[in-house]
Amino acid sequence: MNQATSATAGVAGHYAPSIPSAEDDVYRKISWRVMPIVLIAYIFAFLDRVNIGYAQLQMKQDLAFSDAVYGLGAGIFFVTYLLFEVPSNLLLEKIGARLTFLRIMVLWGLTSAATAFVTEAWQFYCIRLLLGMFEAGFFPGIILFLTYWYPSHRRGRVTGLFLFGMPITGVLGGPLSGMIMSGMEGLGGMHGWQWLFIVEGLPTVLLGFLLYRLLPNQPSQAPWLNAREKALVQSVLDADHKVDVKPGHHGKLAAALADSKTYVLAFVYFCCACAVYTVTFWLPTMIKNQGISSVATIGWYTAVPYIFGAIGVLVISRSSDHFKERRWHVGGTLVLGVSALFATSFLGSAFAPVMVLLCIAAFFIFGGGSLFWSIPPTYLGREAAAAGIAVISSLGILGGFVSPTLIGWIKESTGSIQMGLGALTALVIVGGLTILIALPKSAVRVGNANSSAAH
Repeated sequence: MNQATSATAGVAGHYAPSIPSAEDDVYRKISWRVMPIVLIAYIFAFLDRVNIGYAQLQMKQDLAFSDAVYGLGAGIFFVTYLLFEVPSNLLLEKIGARLTFLRIMVLWGLTSAATAFVTEAWQFYCIRLLLGMFEAGFFPGIILFLTYWYPSHRRGRVTGLFLFGMPITGVLGGPLSGMIMSGMEGLGGMHGWQWLFIVEGLPTVLLGFLLYRLLPNQPSQAPWLNAREKALVQSVLDADHKVDVKPGHHGKLAAALADSKTYVLAFVYFCCACAVYTVTFWLPTMIKNQGISSVATIGWYTAVPYIFGAIGVLVISRSSDHFKERRWHVGGTLVLGVSALFATSFLGSAFAPVMVLLCIAAFFIFGGGSLFWSIPPTYLGREAAAAGIAVISSLGILGGFVSPTLIGWIKESTGSIQMGLGALTALVIVGGLTILIALPKSAVRVGNANSSAAH
């Protein structure tokens, strides 16, 4: 059996005794080399995006910002993020991942640190717009980058590992942000929230150069893979692409825009983003409303739901790969998670039950939201991935604008977060049903070529 045939058999699920060990060994080696730096980069990306949720505990009072101003500022980030995602992903295909990620991380790190010096609402809006512009392309770029290395049957778990950075950011970022804000208050005549942006933003610049140094653009450029390992990886990827669900797509933006499934996936991701960013932008406020006044204590308490969110990412992605099923693992978990989040609004100041529900909500919301990104690359196929992933991410990420803005406006108008959470819950339930009803099994191939052909 030659190498290409062996790899094809591996993708199809019929391995010769020696092949799975060889392929697994190579991918274990790849994962140890690639995933840690990617995971760390995403942790910093997500931290610089959402640390505004912690900063606002002091920032709103110091700068006299209302909940509506905060909500708009938190969400307006996603407007420019939307506009620049597609061009960035198309540029990545031309210049490679290393240069693309270096540009993105240096510019967003400097911009995040500059947030420390805003004094007016318009400056806050401008800096958030710039942050969205500079960070755009990082997330869809990583999703595209992973398709250069991993076949579809390995992508659910590895995508979950990458997105593991989202809840891990909360686990680490909550206590860290709380300690920075309380411990550095007044240092150098600056507020704690100002130091928060500086301390958490500038390291991203250095990490950008580290990523450029350590991350190969693709397997063929990896110095730590020998010729046999590179050939094995390429043959596995080639065999996987032969069974792409949409082989007729040819990677052009027009093809992605013309495909109705692109908009179905974008709407589902919109609902995922609404749920995720409701947690990330409003969790500190929800815990503060339980009567917790210390910023440092709030930071520690926010870590608890994120721990369960991290567990959810690992458990749900592994379960999905094991059962070779995506739709119920995404749609069902989103509905369960947002329902638990909405239920917290009926419990008032009952701290322990609220924390339990927040943990349940984080488990399902982060778990289902992270697994979603194993679906678009498989459905879109090899050629359409760059444009299609960016289009889905660009349209769907508007959920990150809608949810904090809407909830902030409703909270200021009614004095309660309940109605905002109710609207969010209804929307996410529709999104969960959409992926079950509108997306056929044939568009969500998992695991092997034989099962794909049977759908």
